[in-house]
Amino acid sequence: MKNAKKRILALLLALACVLGMAACGGQNTDTEAENAAEETTEATDSAAEESDGAEETAEAVDPDAEIVLAGYRNLAPGEKDGYYCSKILYVWEPLVTQDENAAPVPCLAESWEMSENGTQWTFYLRQGVKFHDGSDFNADAVIANFDRMKMGVKSSSFYPLDIDSHYPNLESYEKVDDYTIRLTFSQPAPTQLYNMVNFGSAIYSPNCFDENGDFNGICIGTGPFKITENKLDEYVLLERFDDYWGEAAKAKTIRVRVIPDADTRFSALKSGEIMGVIDLNAIPTSLAVELEGDDNFALTTTKSTMIRFLCLNGTQFPFNDVRMRQAVSLALQRSVITEDLYDGFGTPTTNILNYSTPFYKEFPVEEDMEKAKELAAEVLGDERVTVTYLYNGSEAAQKGEAELIASWLSEIGIDCELMPMEMTNMKEQMKTGDYGIARMQQGLSNSEPSTIFRRFMLTSGDQNQNYSLGYHSDEVDALMAEAESALDMDVRTECYNRIQEISTQEFPVVPLFNDVTLMAYNTKLTGYDAKLYGIELPLVAWAE
Repeated sequence: MKNAKKRILALLLALACVLGMAACGGQNTDTEAENAAEETTEATDSAAEESDGAEETAEAVDPDAEIVLAGYRNLAPGEKDGYYCSKILYVWEPLVTQDENAAPVPCLAESWEMSENGTQWTFYLRQGVKFHDGSDFNADAVIANFDRMKMGVKSSSFYPLDIDSHYPNLESYEKVDDYTIRLTFSQPAPTQLYNMVNFGSAIYSPNCFDENGDFNGICIGTGPFKITENKLDEYVLLERFDDYWGEAAKAKTIRVRVIPDADTRFSALKSGEIMGVIDLNAIPTSLAVELEGDDNFALTTTKSTMIRFLCLNGTQFPFNDVRMRQAVSLALQRSVITEDLYDGFGTPTTNILNYSTPFYKEFPVEEDMEKAKELAAEVLGDERVTVTYLYNGSEAAQKGEAELIASWLSEIGIDCELMPMEMTNMKEQMKTGDYGIARMQQGLSNSEPSTIFRRFMLTSGDQNQNYSLGYHSDEVDALMAEAESALDMDVRTECYNRIQEISTQEFPVVPLFNDVTLMAYNTKLTGYDAKLYGIELPLVAWAE
């Protein structure tokens, strides 16, 4: 079609030249000009017919047409959320982001340096960056974001906005000049960059905070997309930010709908109502495999920051005994779960730390039902115990998974009463300690292992307490303290390795598998590639 249009244009130009030459007394006579015009007109008509035929077989792609995607949850929960929206929408940006191996790389901070004693980090900010409201990104804006974090923990659908978690032992933060800030810590912080990756250093325009540090409207970031409309439980509308400091987003507008039900999302994808699915749980593996072999759709996968695990109520019998926690782990056939229920989209593990961080250490996954029975008998004797097993009722695969796990646990004397629940209610019930087993998941908010260790394995850890894990280890507490005070990265790594090893022996939680980022899209799109956390949305565009 493009070639046909070029021929039309060329022929029209030729006609104009012929007529022009005649009018200006050129070499052609009037008769020659008329003949040439007739020939040109015939050729033009022929080319136009060819163009019309091409249009019947291939419609022109409007690169600025709205792209509609969908996820299972609100990716922009709004003003009450500590982050307002997920990073995968590319609305806000962090000071430090990560590469494909989860190593820290520059974003809004262009470079940095650590003092010799490891207690100070100096960050040199990117210049020429604008927020979506037109204000300048500079040191004052960054300090305002730290002031906001200093107000206290803010809850989020993603990860808690917690300055103590992302900046442990932070003593002070200060502006050095308009594009330089300095952080000072009470102890050496050689791995601080890992703490700051993505959610650890999200930056917003100070203009979108109220006096309490909450959002006073749509969040204002520096990303390649800005939010123009946000209807909770319906959709969020993104528009390309034309003053973006980096490479502009390919798509002009992207609408991300909220479709909680997996079957409904799948039907919308198949019908062309949406062009792709994103976020965690984007598409169940059982439905994803139905798209294989269909040229109209494609799947994209990579490592995920998410790990799936069982919480055992360690504040009550029988899971307050480490032998029973070990027995549960030994009784599980994780490869059966990943292969039969998740079609191979998952990697069995017993390590509490997700495999997306550079500090991850792999341990063999031990499965031994006879050994599990022996350990369980040491705790239960000849008795059996009945426990409540909570799982997320909105995730279709979890019901079959719970039934399978319950069948294995019955062999070691544990009878499970399966109870599907909504996730928010489930967490509340876990906090009261009114449960035995609960199926949970946890993603890495950054690349620093201590974030997970602190939450689940420290005696004072928030998830340790909120999930009634009842876990305590003097050795882990000591190792965490040693790691925090160590300047030598080798010492820190040794501490982290030992903590991972302990997690595979004492099971503060019982890991099942490391998840896989799995998403599906219509092949009318291009640039739809899975990343550690979502997709690189600015590269998504209509295929030509």
